[in-house]
Amino acid sequence: MTPFAQRLFVAIQPTEPVRAALIALHGEIARARWTPPQHLHLTLRFIGGVSDSARQQIEDALSVVRVQPFFLAVEGAGRFPPRGHPSVVWAGIAGHPHLHQLRQQVDDRLLATGVPFELRPFVPHFTLARTSEASAGAVEQWLKQHRDFTGPAWRVDAFHLMVSDLKPEGAEHRVLKTFPLGTPG
Repeated sequence: MTPFAQRLFVAIQPTEPVRAALIALHGEIARARWTPPQHLHLTLRFIGGVSDSARQQIEDALSVVRVQPFFLAVEGAGRFPPRGHPSVVWAGIAGHPHLHQLRQQVDDRLLATGVPFELRPFVPHFTLARTSEASAGAVEQWLKQHRDFTGPAWRVDAFHLMVSDLKPEGAEHRVLKTFPLGTPG
């Protein structure tokens, strides 16, 4: 294994009913690359390539994150970037203070391990499709149709350290470690 073989990120995974609602949004944009259902996740923090020893430090740091379980709901749809040709369409998340508290604690713990601070604002979402090869008009039509989308709420009781393996057919994600929310027990 190479010293930087693992490309890591921290995420929340949806329940099956949420995943089904998100999958129902797939289609309708020609030349879009839709996210495979098993890869749908809400990224809390992208970390990047790390060594095995750095991964262990990250796991140790994340194990002390303490936020009470909370409920989230999928709400709305949008695109990145907000201007110019759209490269991503997404489903949004109705904000909850505990989600932002979780993100802050993850950031604080990662910063303590030497992972650089992320400067981009946190916009909680599920990436539905990559649209850089799709027509802007088709993306705008899809957004008009789904802008007010609402999905089911779900209870978030854990977050995950995940690895993204880059392959010719696209990235493959898998859970490395699950961190339960709540007080230690």
